[in-house]
Amino acid sequence: MKEPFSNLLQNAWVDLHDPDAVWQIAILLSCFALAWAAGRALRLDRVEADGIWKFGVGGLRRILFPAVALIPLILSVSLLKRWIEVDLLRLFVPLLVSLLLVRIFFYLLRHVFARGSIVRTFEKTIAVLVWGALVLHVSGLLPEVIDYLDGIAFHLGKQKLTLWLLLQGLFWVVITLLAALWLSGAIEARLMRADSLHSSLRVVFARLAKSLLVLLAVIVVLPLVGIDLTLLSVFGGAIGVGLGFGLQKIASNYVSGFIILLDRSIRIGDLITADNFYGEVKNITTRYVVVRALDGREAIIPNEMLITTTVLNHSYSNRQIRLAIQVQVGYKSDPERAMRLMEEAASKHPRVLADPPPTAFLARFADSGIELELGIWIDDPETGMLNIRSELNLAIWRAFQEAGIEIPYPQREVRVLPGAGGVPG
Repeated sequence: MKEPFSNLLQNAWVDLHDPDAVWQIAILLSCFALAWAAGRALRLDRVEADGIWKFGVGGLRRILFPAVALIPLILSVSLLKRWIEVDLLRLFVPLLVSLLLVRIFFYLLRHVFARGSIVRTFEKTIAVLVWGALVLHVSGLLPEVIDYLDGIAFHLGKQKLTLWLLLQGLFWVVITLLAALWLSGAIEARLMRADSLHSSLRVVFARLAKSLLVLLAVIVVLPLVGIDLTLLSVFGGAIGVGLGFGLQKIASNYVSGFIILLDRSIRIGDLITADNFYGEVKNITTRYVVVRALDGREAIIPNEMLITTTVLNHSYSNRQIRLAIQVQVGYKSDPERAMRLMEEAASKHPRVLADPPPTAFLARFADSGIELELGIWIDDPETGMLNIRSELNLAIWRAFQEAGIEIPYPQREVRVLPGAGGVPG
């Protein structure tokens, strides 16, 4: 018959006072040394692998120490129990099994959740808590700890709560939240691969799925641990008051974020001007929009501002943008020929669209020359507009030089009339 864990801990303590305990300690240290030597010999941290092999090598590296130490320890218990007491060795068997299971569990979590998630941030803390609970269980101390925590009680309204009940609720909330986050991550990955959906709809559906799954996880787990859901009305009222007074802007930004994602007035990749800042929309969150200027600067604009103020969306219906380039030619030059040269120079540029075609106009007769304007259309403004202006200006200047067309500079004609300013007639 299997001996209870509480008696196992007590017998191990008795064994420590027995002279034969030195053999158990020596065997235990030998098992640990063997596990350490196996890790040094295999050097799994230097093994290069890809795909499923990388996953397998990483898992083996984490379970190598407890697994290698566990095998000779179990064999030693089976062989030596006929001659000496092995309660100390038997105590370390469930402890190593617990360590093995915890490492496997958290290694799987590291691959289920994305890098930088809350699981990775608190991985060591959660591992210590889980392993500590397992140690208390195998040592037989867990019932006493549970009785102590269950004795610490307090009331919240008409509901009687104990510290053990709250810890149970916290445990199941964490488990269900992990499941909800994993499921929402899988849904988000599936949505991001759906090419038939617009990028904004993918984001909003992913955010909605995550919020609903997390809320559902909390609602499901609280009744399971005996907490009345009516208690949430107290917190709901407090949150309502907070939103009414101190969180108006935050709530407004979140609501505005969902409106932007749903009506698609602003989409990822659009070129907008908001709050006198021009750039490309790089990310849309539930609280703000990230706009990146062509010079690399990034502006974080609250969603409320994009809803309540005028936003210039330069690519709302299409991405075609018209650019105007002004040039002056001398009055002695042929303006029609100059306009043809400007159109020809623009049509040769790879970024200038053929439809609508580049068109030159005689804008006005200025003081120093005839002002011409070249209108072109492009559909890739995110790659820059100053660069194409510079390239076209150079092309026009070369064409004018070859054709002998003058680009004038400011001129003034001064006439001195007879009898003016003391000059004799």
